[in-house]
Amino acid sequence: MPLRPNGLARAAVRLRPAAFAGTFVALLMTVAIVSACGILLESGARASLPPTRYAQAPVVVAADQQIHWQAGSGEGAYEEAVRVPERARVDAALLERLAPLGRAVPDVVFPVRGEGGSGPVEASGWGAAAFTGTALAGGRAPGAPGEVVLGAGAGAGERITLDTPVGKREFRVVGRAGGTGVWFSDAEARALSGHPGALDAVVLFDADPDRVRAAVDGRAQVLTGAARAVDPQLAGAKDLLTGLGGSFGGIAALVAVFTAAGTVALSVGQRSREFALLRAVGATPRQIRRIVATEALLVAPAAGVLGCVPGIGLAVWWFGQLQAKGAIPAGVELAVSWIPLVCAAGVGLVTALLAGWAAARRPARIRPGQALAAAAVERLRPGWIRTPLGIAALAGGAACAGLAATSGGDDAANAALGVVMLFMLAVALLGPLIARACAGVLGLPLRAAGASGSLAAANSRAHARRLASAITPIVLAMAFSSVLVFLHTSEEEATRQQQAAGLLADHVITDPPADARGGVAITRTSVLAMFGTGPERRFQSASAQGVAGDVTTVQDLGVREGSLGTLRPGTVAVDRALAESARLGVGDRVELRLPDGVPADPEIVAVYTRGLGLGQVTLPASDLTGHTTAGRATELLVRGPVPAGLGPAVSPSEWTTAQSTEREVSAWANAVMAAVLGGFAAVAAANTLVMTVLDRRRELRMLRLVGSTRRQVLRMLRWEALLIGGAGVTLGTAIALATLYPLTKAVTGAPPHVPPVLYASFAAAALALGLTATLLPAHWSLRRRTGGV
Repeated sequence: MPLRPNGLARAAVRLRPAAFAGTFVALLMTVAIVSACGILLESGARASLPPTRYAQAPVVVAADQQIHWQAGSGEGAYEEAVRVPERARVDAALLERLAPLGRAVPDVVFPVRGEGGSGPVEASGWGAAAFTGTALAGGRAPGAPGEVVLGAGAGAGERITLDTPVGKREFRVVGRAGGTGVWFSDAEARALSGHPGALDAVVLFDADPDRVRAAVDGRAQVLTGAARAVDPQLAGAKDLLTGLGGSFGGIAALVAVFTAAGTVALSVGQRSREFALLRAVGATPRQIRRIVATEALLVAPAAGVLGCVPGIGLAVWWFGQLQAKGAIPAGVELAVSWIPLVCAAGVGLVTALLAGWAAARRPARIRPGQALAAAAVERLRPGWIRTPLGIAALAGGAACAGLAATSGGDDAANAALGVVMLFMLAVALLGPLIARACAGVLGLPLRAAGASGSLAAANSRAHARRLASAITPIVLAMAFSSVLVFLHTSEEEATRQQQAAGLLADHVITDPPADARGGVAITRTSVLAMFGTGPERRFQSASAQGVAGDVTTVQDLGVREGSLGTLRPGTVAVDRALAESARLGVGDRVELRLPDGVPADPEIVAVYTRGLGLGQVTLPASDLTGHTTAGRATELLVRGPVPAGLGPAVSPSEWTTAQSTEREVSAWANAVMAAVLGGFAAVAAANTLVMTVLDRRRELRMLRLVGSTRRQVLRMLRWEALLIGGAGVTLGTAIALATLYPLTKAVTGAPPHVPPVLYASFAAAALALGLTATLLPAHWSLRRRTGGV
């Protein structure tokens, strides 16, 4: 009777579904992770907002909100771009150039404050009413200097004082308009904005877009239709979503596929006796491979379809949380299409087929006469493919760790990122050898625990492949979760320490008046700094502060080279990390892009060490004039008593607490990424342990038949679970430390900060996971009848 591989595969899945449950769960989780990240990636690529301010503007001429540069060299050169920190503007000279093409309206938007320190209100020129729909509710439009139209507050004819980016000014109210806001004449709005030579945009009516593009000649963007939604927050949301879906999604997908492949291989390996019997009765290698492939085709599609459901749920929750925290504008919608779902299901199917094919190679190749004997014992000889690859990965990880430890700046950070991936790959490829070594080392104290401990140590050493399949997911969960969480705790601790040691002021006044005196005014913003050297040079956002006054009286930046006393217009002081990354020192010039994207190359006069807490770039406030959106100082640092009339002041400790609150989104994002990766790895570890214990039912029943009590068997399994958990925690911790130490030294200049309670909770969770996933199925197996083996 001919052997029918497809029929055998269908019968195996139908009659023994428990044997494929572990594979199903692993593939389902893989599809869920890949589909969720794919949905976020697609949402970032398709993110859009309807035009709001420019909804009624036919053609908008605005500056490109990104900086572009060539990276790489030769044939490998490519273009990169990064968003400017604040609003990039167009040259005001474009207004005259575009005027002959149609009705050209200049647009500037800036914040002003009323009397009594009230919150900021958006101000602009009255010409913007032509495309915003603002209408007079009374009075007339402003036409002369000193005239203003208000959306609320004083009535026509009254005089008010407004705090503008160029200082406090008195105005006469000439009209009232619907909504909230302040409107000046177009000419006065440009003068009060703080950047009279630049415009936020130019709006054209009755103009041909093609002629406008020809007139602009690449110096600005000509926007029509949906592109008129000029929203800096939208660009940030697109970057965030594509970063989560692409960068983190790629790592998560690799981890998920890697873990699922291991589970499929374990499932195939556990059925070696079945394949041995089939080979003994005449099955050909091709038929064995067809059986495994058919089983994958039966299990993977169902796991793919069901896995998309939690994947969509994870993406919806993640997106909603980001939107609730303000990282994504309310108008952006989550894009759920068939593309990421089909791709995720395809990834699961291909993973199952390739892993099954690789695992079936040995039972398919072995001679029929040797099949049953080979299936009875675990193969001790290391594989001739995976062992050299594992040694190469281990050597690569060690080389990256050494490079990261001896380098600084971005070189150390980039090398450290390869450490965790290479070491994890080495653990997976060299799993049986590492497991045998762990069993030998950790088995020594187990032998002192009596017969159960000795049996657990002997079992672990004799079944190294089985032990490796259980250890690897725990190592993965411990390593990745520790790197993500403890990198953030290290940055937070270093930031807190630098702020506490570096802030010398007695009081901090946030959002002071434009003409505030009695302290050192600080303008907090961000700039783009050129990091790296050679072909890999790139612009990267760096926190910056503009100082008006002697900053050394209110801040101790920890200067290690040069002097802040020589800080003047055209010069800059930079943090150690930036200087090391670009290989710059005192006397060199650093390439910057100011908050609005305007280029600058100031001379470095000092290098300091407390940039993480106080600002990576320190420059004179005059160099930022006209280049920030607010156009004014954001803080006033005061030594001694607070001058009257400057508003409420906070203590340095309160200011430090407020700064940490602003970093909550980043902390939350790190925690979620750690939970996603760690959670997946934890489920994979539990899944593997359950599969392993259930596969040992014959062995456990044999122990009961030869006289072992149920308590002795459970005690043996408990020791094995502790050995697995201990080995996983130890290896995961070692990989995390090898990654974290050079990474935190490069980012913070200090060793990693690992809160003992948090680390203990990670280790305890790993041990509890191992015990639970081992003892629960063991209890179930031992409750069953032991009369047959």
